[in-house]
Amino acid sequence: MAERLIVVGGDAAGMAAASQARRRRDRADLEIVAFERGHFTSYSACGIPYWISGVVPDRDQLIARDPATFRDSFDIDVRLRHEVTTIDLDRREVVARDLARGGEVREGFDTLVYATGAVPVQPDWARGGVDGVFGMQTLDDGSALLDWLEQEPKPRHAVVVGGGYIGVEMAEALVIRGLTVNLVEQADQPMSTVDPDMGELVAEALREVGIGIRTGLRVTGLEERDGRIAAVVTTEGPIPADVVVLGLGVRPNTALARAAGLPLGPTGGVRCDRRMRVPEVPGVWAAGDCVETLHRVSGLPVHIPLGTHANKQGRVAGINIGGGYATFPGVVGTAVTKVCDLEVGRTGLRERDATAAGFEFVAVLAESTNRAGYYPGARPMTVKLIAERPSGRLLGAQIVGWSEAAKRIDALAVALWNGMTVDEMTALDLGYAPPYAPVWDPVLIAARKAVDALAGTGR
Repeated sequence: MAERLIVVGGDAAGMAAASQARRRRDRADLEIVAFERGHFTSYSACGIPYWISGVVPDRDQLIARDPATFRDSFDIDVRLRHEVTTIDLDRREVVARDLARGGEVREGFDTLVYATGAVPVQPDWARGGVDGVFGMQTLDDGSALLDWLEQEPKPRHAVVVGGGYIGVEMAEALVIRGLTVNLVEQADQPMSTVDPDMGELVAEALREVGIGIRTGLRVTGLEERDGRIAAVVTTEGPIPADVVVLGLGVRPNTALARAAGLPLGPTGGVRCDRRMRVPEVPGVWAAGDCVETLHRVSGLPVHIPLGTHANKQGRVAGINIGGGYATFPGVVGTAVTKVCDLEVGRTGLRERDATAAGFEFVAVLAESTNRAGYYPGARPMTVKLIAERPSGRLLGAQIVGWSEAAKRIDALAVALWNGMTVDEMTALDLGYAPPYAPVWDPVLIAARKAVDALAGTGR
């Protein structure tokens, strides 16, 4: 009799695990059933802002593999619009509600992959059911927002609440669509994923494209008119709005895990070992935005919800379930985004992270250009490095600049991953040609400046 694998969650991590397990074991040996409460499998939530803006014209371009492909090519029984409501570890079964037709189904399992993703942070004031207020987590969310933007009279004033990645990307998308946009952020700067000095560069770029930046404001409620959004109420008064987008971040979706007795870590995510097994729960694996993982620099558990991690973790789980051997070694927190033409990248620890982890460090800013100064199109670029004192080991890096800026963070991420010192980095053999870099690349200039700061010369 075939072993049965149940996958809870049909996006990146869950379907990567299912696909890898299938590649190693055929149906006669392993039956795979995947439950997904939404309408889609394996799609790019990160691409939603670009679909909203029109840069990506077709929603289906964001779908990597549809359910039919998984059924026909991978022999995986994908059940859309099925929400798992109970995981019974004693009986080794799950209970799922059929959201389309009603009723419940029960399916037994030998092995289970918990890949429920993350859920958006939603404060009490956003739960009142006012029309015109949108989260931005799924393709269904994107469809609902686009439908709203096309209604007559068309919305003209947008408020984005939250200045993280999704917030600034959605603010850009709505500006491109011709709306007047205000970005409301409770902190003193947008993009708290970088340090304040770098976040201010992001704020300047947002202002330059006409986005109103309202920092240091706490949203306390919503005003409605005839059941539709009319304004966002803040500690400094109301801001008119015909549409509101919430970008307040996400947290691990672990309600089912907690109810089933799976172990959770200090970040709220499911705890896993390096093979993505849930410790002390035989036959249960977890992956994706619902888990916590190890930060390779700080050594602390972190929750960093990114599709890159989810796909890798799902792949690791699937290889192991399929009889192979693979491990997930942790993360360094690399991420990039753009604000219109401005590019933002970060990896490793921010100053406050380094302080919290107990490091002594120096932090330097280096100003340079993306190309040779005499080459047409040269634009400014700011690189920030954080290095341990006195060892000089790189702890973190941030870049804000124009074209060719964000992907330079990858070189810094590789240096960080391999424990390089800033002194070693000054000799990196990076590519040079005037259309792509100055003779001293911005990364190398920043490394030299960090070496000087460590030596106390400040040159």
